Amino acid sequence: QVQLVESGGGSVQAGGSLTLSCAASGDMNRRACMAWFRQAPGQEREGVAAISSDGTYKYYTDSVRGRFTISKDNAKNTVYLQINSLKLGDTAMYYCAGRTQPWCGLNVQYNYWGQGTQVTVSS
Repeated sequence: QVQLVESGGGSVQAGGSLTLSCAASGDMNRRACMAWFRQAPGQEREGVAAISSDGTYKYYTDSVRGRFTISKDNAKNTVYLQINSLKLGDTAMYYCAGRTQPWCGLNVQYNYWGQGTQVTVSS
């Protein structure tokens, strides 16, 4: 049973930073494309960042490029999302997701999901 457990969310003022973590069970992190999605109330879930299994390729949605950085530590089975220059529009539940099929990116289907961690940005 694959488990993804997110942590690191919280309430932050605009302009601040957060680092989200996603701990994966087993060797999931090493063999999977991993991604972060977010969903704000009343909005559709959107993919914000993805990283290939070996960490070589990274993908970002345009609205976060330059502010978000995805990384992974396969030895720790953990994926990170560094969020800088937080904006009010970044307020959302952030979800970690994993995919073991070929191809990685933000427009592919993910078959493993965490429970989410809330990020709230205030002015």
